[in-house]
Amino acid sequence: MNPILDLGNGLILRHGTKEDARALSDFNGRIHSDQGMDKPDKRVAAWTRDLLAFPHPTLCPEDFTIVEETATRRIVSSLNLIPQTWSYEGIEFGVGRPELVGTLPEFRNRGLVRLQFNEIHKWCQERGLLVQAITGIPYYYRQFGYEMALDFAARRFGYEDQVPNLKQGEQEQFRIRPAGQEDLPFIAEVYAGAIKRHTIACVRSPEIFHYELDGRSEESNMHFEFQIIEDRTGKRLGYLQHSNHLSATGLIAIWYEIKQGVSWLDVTPSVVRHLWNKGQEYARRDECTCTSFGFYGGANHPVYEALGDDLPSVREPHAYYLRVPDLPAFLNHIRPALENRLAESIAVGYTGVLHIGFYRNGLELTFEGGRLTGIETWKPQAHDEGDAAFPDLTFLQMLFGYRSFDELHRSFADCFWENNKTRVVLNALFPKRLSDVFPVA
Repeated sequence: MNPILDLGNGLILRHGTKEDARALSDFNGRIHSDQGMDKPDKRVAAWTRDLLAFPHPTLCPEDFTIVEETATRRIVSSLNLIPQTWSYEGIEFGVGRPELVGTLPEFRNRGLVRLQFNEIHKWCQERGLLVQAITGIPYYYRQFGYEMALDFAARRFGYEDQVPNLKQGEQEQFRIRPAGQEDLPFIAEVYAGAIKRHTIACVRSPEIFHYELDGRSEESNMHFEFQIIEDRTGKRLGYLQHSNHLSATGLIAIWYEIKQGVSWLDVTPSVVRHLWNKGQEYARRDECTCTSFGFYGGANHPVYEALGDDLPSVREPHAYYLRVPDLPAFLNHIRPALENRLAESIAVGYTGVLHIGFYRNGLELTFEGGRLTGIETWKPQAHDEGDAAFPDLTFLQMLFGYRSFDELHRSFADCFWENNKTRVVLNALFPKRLSDVFPVA
């Protein structure tokens, strides 16, 4: 056991190991339980155990940090980092996803989480992971340099009255069956087509699909059943993913996609009946009640349009926290996407210099004939606050398409632009765009 850091007061910070699987799964099951530490969440515990004990396509046990009490060997705080690849309009970039952040109540407010975030941020820099992304407690992660800047987990629900009934003597036109390894290339192909709808998306390798099909224990809260949708001849048309247990009052599809050229209007009624019937099956098994079905489809999805008013309950998107420690490096990485946007706008061929201020620091963007030829840091002065200004980390909201420049201006009085040309160019470079990121976990 080699500590990363001796924290004093009988505590050390160290990497996780496979041998921590039992203790850390118990720790996380209790810390992340909605019913209190005396009633551990068995699914969170199983997820933790899987990450440590079984091979994962992007994470290894050493990607956990553990704060340990040396006298008792007790885990008092922990988190992990799940490396993955996302894309920005098709341009891939590395992301570090912190997860399972928790501290025993009696050890809170000592800066232990901050120390661990400092450590994993170093790992991200060493590994070239340009962005960090996390979900969780409102406001909390802002103190570590994160901004809520990307849609997360929008969903819609229907109820028994919205389940379409088959007519008397009518048979299902489409079959839904469990997926196997032989279906993974098809699933990957459909997934790759689906994420083109989104500005920001998670890129999945064959190893990730293989892991998500067979690599997790069924008790994990991150275990999702893959289902293949096919016609009566056995031709594959799409796929579906849902939990193997009820979430709140029903069964929710976390992913539902069909290949291009297949009608959502035709296929979706069979999918709804599958979700409803499977939900009832789980309810009987677990001795509870299933009253709804739903779809995690982001803010917009073809299934929402196909069902219309038959998805009456709408949960608006929450948000990912994002951190971009080196903005010039990230902007340079996605430069082709920004230049393409400019070329397709009324500012095509733009030449000039934009100073974007964040009050304490800023960016200088240089354009020549529509090409982004320079991206440098820049410091606002008392007499020159820049061509546009963004308080705190609000620029990230515009960078990732979460809010438009005009929306930010309406929300923040100190978000402004100097002239209309600046406004036009920034809106062209950073338009509000749809995203729905299904991350690696």
